[in-house]
Amino acid sequence: MPDPSTTLDALRRRDDAALRRVVEANTRKLYRAARGMGHSNEEADDLVQEVFLTFMSSLDRFEGRSAVSTWLYGILLRKVQERRREATRERTHDPIDEAWEANFTADGMWLRKPVDAESALTASQIGEAIRGCMDGLPAPARDVFVLRQIEGLSAEEVRNILHLTITHIGVLLHRARLRMRACLDGKGWRTS
Repeated sequence: MPDPSTTLDALRRRDDAALRRVVEANTRKLYRAARGMGHSNEEADDLVQEVFLTFMSSLDRFEGRSAVSTWLYGILLRKVQERRREATRERTHDPIDEAWEANFTADGMWLRKPVDAESALTASQIGEAIRGCMDGLPAPARDVFVLRQIEGLSAEEVRNILHLTITHIGVLLHRARLRMRACLDGKGWRTS
């Protein structure tokens, strides 16, 4: 394992190998976190790219008091919050005709053929139920839930990213779990 101060020096020098290691070690985790926070595949890709652009442009300000991955999660969280604010301002919804037509090419052919409904139904219903329940969580509780439950970060790492107390993180996680359980039970998916 490389010495953190040596790694930080290499990053500040924009050493290709050090930068590549950071990107390779964190891209999938950041992508999963962005997806878990409610973003589509494309939005998650864009967010991860924005995180690394911000990382590169602000690298000289990083003091190394936390792990690089914690710093990257913090950047991701700020980017997600920016997008949430933008979405709240815009609040535009596609009419149903536009949403339906988005499934076809200009000459009326399917962009993607529909999958067999029976084989996809259960997986789709479970995913929809979970997404719906996660969408119902308040943003701070959802962020804690994603970082702790899905990404498996420690409470200390989440504290460094969200700038909350460990106690507050525990309360938000507990409330998120209770709301998710109640929501899934209400949708007929027994969580036992």
